[in-house]
Amino acid sequence: MSSGCLALILHAHLPFVRHPEHEHFLEEDWFFEAITESYIPLLRTMQRLVNDPDLSGFKLTMSFTPTLCAMLEDQLLRERYVRHLDALIDLAAREKSRNRKHPRLRELANFYFELFSENRSFFVDEWKCDLLSVFRQLRETGSLDIIASAATHGVLPILQHQAPQAVRAQVLIGRDVYVDLFGAEPSGFWLPECAYARGLEAVFHEANIRWFVLDAHGLLFGKPQPRRSIYAPCYTPAGPAAFARDPDASRQVWSADEGYPGDPVYREFYRDIGFDLSKEHLGPIGRGSRKFSGVKYHRITGGGDEKQLYDRVAAENAAAKHASHFLEQRGQQVREISELGFNPIVVAPFDAELFGHWWFEGPRFLEEFIRQAADQPDLCLSTPSEYLKAQPTQQIVEPAASTWGENGHLAVWLDSTNGWIYPHLHAAAQRMIEAAKHASALVGQPLRLPSARQAGEAPALQFSDRVLKQLARELLLAQSSDWAFLMKTGTALEYATKRVIDHLARFNRLYDQFVTNDIDDEFLRDCEWRDNLFPNVNWRYYI
Repeated sequence: MSSGCLALILHAHLPFVRHPEHEHFLEEDWFFEAITESYIPLLRTMQRLVNDPDLSGFKLTMSFTPTLCAMLEDQLLRERYVRHLDALIDLAAREKSRNRKHPRLRELANFYFELFSENRSFFVDEWKCDLLSVFRQLRETGSLDIIASAATHGVLPILQHQAPQAVRAQVLIGRDVYVDLFGAEPSGFWLPECAYARGLEAVFHEANIRWFVLDAHGLLFGKPQPRRSIYAPCYTPAGPAAFARDPDASRQVWSADEGYPGDPVYREFYRDIGFDLSKEHLGPIGRGSRKFSGVKYHRITGGGDEKQLYDRVAAENAAAKHASHFLEQRGQQVREISELGFNPIVVAPFDAELFGHWWFEGPRFLEEFIRQAADQPDLCLSTPSEYLKAQPTQQIVEPAASTWGENGHLAVWLDSTNGWIYPHLHAAAQRMIEAAKHASALVGQPLRLPSARQAGEAPALQFSDRVLKQLARELLLAQSSDWAFLMKTGTALEYATKRVIDHLARFNRLYDQFVTNDIDDEFLRDCEWRDNLFPNVNWRYYI
């Protein structure tokens, strides 16, 4: 009997970035980098663990946001990703030639050539460009518990303050996407940005969600105070259970300053040949601009600009040692807590993209930790779903408002840099609610095309839910937390601002056409072509 449990949760999310109107689009690289550096390495790690006859299995929880799933399923993005891989392979091949007289650089160039080639084989040949099918297969083994999230990662407390129906739509559409993809209802739900406010649990109850994750202070400041601190879930008054993030376990893994990823032996993220070599040499991967290529030859080394060459063997050895240390720390932690007379669970959630993309050795660390944990008598790997099944009796607590953002509140997504978006989002949400209510009484009635566009075309369109679906898509996309975050950090300010403005402009134009019963079908088809996610989106959730 173990002293306690550890639940590792990986939150896989990217905003919906798809631009068919351009042959190449820089921000689509976010998706391509995440596949190459995080999703495929994590998949291959989990496959090795599942297929190891000497390992009794492992337990891991992952959330997949509907926007990420939509991109993983999109044929255009799949084709573009294959071209991206081909460009990486071409660059690595030229790097092998360029570094042929430098043994250490040649070895690293060979490594990248093999890595990119193996990724292409895995993605194209083995899995026919369908990574979600690999995750489904892992879910069916029982080792991977996949949970749902909000439709477009909107910050639910802010949306709730503006219009409760907007939160309901984010949650229920997210639930529906999960059911469509995985053929079952989700037991858990990832709160975008771990952002919670009183009343959200009622929407989770409606969606048949059994549990969600808060930041530590969300539970610690709950009423009444939790008797078992953050080391056991608490049921909310509406039913769903709240698990709390453990700050100590989380800090050791994600913090570049205090945690493992900052070790000098690990690969340096920011030193990339995309900024070291000529634009001409970068070829199709750069397309004439400075950008991250994914080929990095240096290790963190220290805080200065001078970086030493990366040593893969030393880095992998460090990952194994850090895995041992993390296991030792968590084992000691649960032993001490269990002395209080209960079986604790330590919940450690992370962005999935930390493993591989930001911390190149992260998948290696994760695999080493899981393998070593299999022989640890005092600590078992579990999931929140399994913990609730084994220990269904828990205290009832009303959690406090909280996020996992800086200082634990909403300032990251609501300040002077991004606060201007919310009056516009609020107005659009109110319009969406009005349109949904009005449309529910009009289904089956005809819509009129302007006479100028009617000439020579088919008879007037019959009313359908196409307009309402597209209105919902544009509003949902405008509500993504990513745009406010990027405005706050300034890392992609212009792009994030344009995304909000463009989605709201398309929403308002469609809405105006809807209320005047004068739909421009060409414009509607263009919107559906651009923002083509959620084919079964249910606009009635706004009623």
